[in-house]
Amino acid sequence: MVDVVDRRTRSKMMSNIKGQNTKPELLVRSALHKRGFRYRLHDKRLPGKPDLVFPKYKAIILINGCFWHGHDCHLFKWPSTRQEFWHQKIEQTCQRDAANLVKYQKLGWKTLTIWECALKGKNKQGINDTIETAVRWLQFDGCDAEIGGKDF
Repeated sequence: MVDVVDRRTRSKMMSNIKGQNTKPELLVRSALHKRGFRYRLHDKRLPGKPDLVFPKYKAIILINGCFWHGHDCHLFKWPSTRQEFWHQKIEQTCQRDAANLVKYQKLGWKTLTIWECALKGKNKQGINDTIETAVRWLQFDGCDAEIGGKDF
């Protein structure tokens, strides 16, 4: 399939996509803050500057976009143009994510990954169920975990 915009326009559009303070991240942050949880944002002292760091619980929450992090769900589809570029880019992101998870574990942090498909799409769990699960995980669970869409 041919792109509907020229290369320069597409490049500009892609460069405007944010890596921090995304809509899913803001939803999760706001809901957890309303429940009384306090956290650090993008702590530079930890590998990969994780989205939310909860020192009190020795916990990290990562809010990942399904496309950018290569999640195996209905929201992820390999681009049909520049396939080699995208495969390499997304594969590197997945490898970096895996390496960071190992580093967090070695440093004694537990991690929860919240996938974009948990909050949007046809199989979403919704913000309330996602936050309920995250709250229980923060308070009681000592294991690394993930929250995705209902088909996950």
